[in-house]
Amino acid sequence: MEKSIKIDSMNDLDIEIVSWSCKQAELYSVRRAVFIEEQNVSESIELDGRDPDCFHVLASDTKGRPVGTARMDGKGRIGRMAVLHDYRRRGIGRKMIQALMDYGRKNAITDFHLSAQITAIGFYNKMGFEPYGEEFIEAGITHINMKLKKPSK
Repeated sequence: MEKSIKIDSMNDLDIEIVSWSCKQAELYSVRRAVFIEEQNVSESIELDGRDPDCFHVLASDTKGRPVGTARMDGKGRIGRMAVLHDYRRRGIGRKMIQALMDYGRKNAITDFHLSAQITAIGFYNKMGFEPYGEEFIEAGITHINMKLKKPSK
């Protein structure tokens, strides 16, 4: 993978596909703020060792400060979706998920799935994901598995 691929420039943000090795500090700063500090997830759970094997998306403001991130593995599993509190409800999450899926499709990934926090089901529904299976607890937070609906033929 290249160092980074600029996907989109919103009015005040850049969205890029990046590697963990090149942007680890920026990616982790967002995840630390959202998962560890805001949601009280243990650092040992947050850093699961899978990051070097994933594609990452990074949203940065005009000064280059990281404000959002998510990752996807080579099998289309999206995770670690996080947007800093002050930047939520601006369409950043939608742009990041779309960027990951577009990048995945260019790399022969056709099935996309994730584990959503229950409070985020509506967001993912709007992105075309549907829940399946039973709810479960991960890092003390209730989640449900979701998959991207297949287009009707």
